[in-house]
Amino acid sequence: MSRPRQDAWTKDEDVLLAEIVLKYIRNGRTQLEAFKQAGEALSRTAAACGFRWNATIRKKHTEAINMAKNNRKQSLIEKVSTINKEEHDTIESAISMLEKVKEHVARNQSGKNEELEKLLQHLQAENSRLENEIKRYQDAWTEMKNIWDWIEKNEH
Repeated sequence: MSRPRQDAWTKDEDVLLAEIVLKYIRNGRTQLEAFKQAGEALSRTAAACGFRWNATIRKKHTEAINMAKNNRKQSLIEKVSTINKEEHDTIESAISMLEKVKEHVARNQSGKNEELEKLLQHLQAENSRLENEIKRYQDAWTEMKNIWDWIEKNEH
């Protein structure tokens, strides 16, 4: 009579191994990672778990494996569409912010242009006033020189 091996797999261990591997497939992770976690949970090596999965358990769970892969694909599709929406919202938000900054700069630039125009007009008026004053001083100086020349001429 043959007796069962001391390290034979129980039905509960098979179920736990299958649950772990299927969870990893659904989450898009590798079976090697699943075998490592299962080995820790079952006090077996990752290699022993991988061998048990490939030799026995996988064949019994083909439908569940396909469902897990489909779930993973659907999850990826949902994540991509969420990312695309978030990315679109982020881009729209950035564009909106840049347009507001552009308007603000344009308004400030317009205000600065008006200030510069007023300053230019003020400086032009001041320049014109100073030119007139210089001309009056030059005329007065010329008149004083003419008087001085006349005095010198009449003294001799």
